[in-house]
Amino acid sequence: MIAMITTVFGIGRLRPAPGTWGSAAAVLLAVLVCQAGGALLIPLGAVLAALIGFWAVPQALRATTDEDPSEIVIDEVAGQWLAMSFTVIPLWRHGIPILDAWPAFVVPFLLFRLFDIWKPWLVGRADRQGGAVGVMMDDLWAGLFAGLGSAALAGLYHAVLEPML
Repeated sequence: MIAMITTVFGIGRLRPAPGTWGSAAAVLLAVLVCQAGGALLIPLGAVLAALIGFWAVPQALRATTDEDPSEIVIDEVAGQWLAMSFTVIPLWRHGIPILDAWPAFVVPFLLFRLFDIWKPWLVGRADRQGGAVGVMMDDLWAGLFAGLGSAALAGLYHAVLEPML
């Protein structure tokens, strides 16, 4: 059961780049949930994935010598949904379907992967912490930064670029 949770039903076993597969699956599920009218389930899902991850990842790490096994992707799901929350909430508030604002799910995905791989500042600090907390926190920081970056880019687009078009 722990492996099913931490690998998100085996998605973490996909190669290459299991973290990218986990993030992509999270985005796909978020888009489907939003299209079904459940946009507010995305932030709730981020919180639940984080809580479940903080519970399951320590147990998974006890079974390995690897400090951050690549097949653990529950952290990517939590971080990606956190990033997408910055997009889906404003879209929901304005009654805009997520597919009508297609960069609304691409930008958080790209920024999340960038921050997760590059590991700047607090993302890297959390990653170096190691253990279950490090496994989870680096992706939550990456999700926060990706969400803020997505909001900033959307604001820039709507305030500066859109009026010029």
